[in-house]
Amino acid sequence: MINFVFISPNFPEKYWQFCDELQKNGVRVLGIGDAPKESLNEELKRSLTEYYCVTNIGDYDQMYRAVGYYAWKYGHIDWIESNNEFWLEVDARLRTDFNVCTGVKLDGIDAFKEKSEMKRYYAKGGIRTARQIKTSEGLEAVKRFSQDAGYPLFAKPDVGVGAGGAHKLEDEAALEAFFRETPQVECYVIEEFVTGDICTYDAVINSKGEPLVESMCVCPPSIADIVNYNLDSTYYVEQHMSENLRFWGRRTVEAFGVKSRFVHLEFFRLNKAHRGLGEVGDFVALEVNMRPGGGYTPDMINYAHNISMFKIWADMIAFDRRTTLDPHDDYYCVFAGRRDNVEYVLDHNAILQKYGYAMMMSPRIADALSGAMGNQAYIARFRTAEERDAFLYDTCNRK
Repeated sequence: MINFVFISPNFPEKYWQFCDELQKNGVRVLGIGDAPKESLNEELKRSLTEYYCVTNIGDYDQMYRAVGYYAWKYGHIDWIESNNEFWLEVDARLRTDFNVCTGVKLDGIDAFKEKSEMKRYYAKGGIRTARQIKTSEGLEAVKRFSQDAGYPLFAKPDVGVGAGGAHKLEDEAALEAFFRETPQVECYVIEEFVTGDICTYDAVINSKGEPLVESMCVCPPSIADIVNYNLDSTYYVEQHMSENLRFWGRRTVEAFGVKSRFVHLEFFRLNKAHRGLGEVGDFVALEVNMRPGGGYTPDMINYAHNISMFKIWADMIAFDRRTTLDPHDDYYCVFAGRRDNVEYVLDHNAILQKYGYAMMMSPRIADALSGAMGNQAYIARFRTAEERDAFLYDTCNRK
């Protein structure tokens, strides 16, 4: 029997479905988390063979002891995974220490978490990406970089999740203020500014580096803009993937040597020509995320294509292949997140009444995710782009 250690299986809440599908495939699922066992939902409890509670997942000694206990009780551990970017390094360190060879170990994790290291892999694969410099090279070096790249520039932590700490630098004065006022400024990277929609290549990759399923999301406002300007969060799963994005997504998977995992790869789709990067509509690599898309993205992909990403991933773990056929019944699936402190033309009940025929979910968003996603979410699916756009207008039309 496969022994699978799932780290933090209770967050995000929907991750119990990964455990459920693993268990259905005959995998022994062993959970480690910082939530008390009694707080876990009943579906998750049924999916786990055992659950080990630690006070802090970031305390490596506790995590090591937890995995050691499972190895003593159940034998060699075959998989260790959280499917969560925040714990990528913990996953990798545990795999290294327990000789788990089904995922990235410590010697390969930098390519997945450091934005500067990602550039080397993009270059190896001939994948277009914005030019970048580390702030650790100093202010004068960045000024010289700006003479060629031009303003605005975009600064972000070299290691980080989401849009936290991101800054748009409009001119040299802003750059100097950024260096002067930012704590740990030496831990940032600065890139030439690229404009366009952010599109993602979402896939489950098998042990040979081949996609078992592929999907495409479009994110018109960036997460950075949503957080910085208090915008409404909107994005959607495309009905059909761009073949151009499919090409660059697969090229990126190959360049990074991805095997046996989810990927959520971010690209700019240029809305104007950019010297050295491409023409309008071309794709330019932004960054890689070696985990499922955040929030409700796996559910949205399921709704868009009438599949189960949770099952496809669990099939990859247990069998290294899909056990279900793709029905090719495709929709647009749209997410709109509204904020409690904003008044909208249509209130909550009006949205549900008007779009009840298409509504798949209307959940409240956890406070920890509300900065990027809003407080109240609406997830609906449509056959046409016209219906999709009308829904986005109605849900985000502010008074």
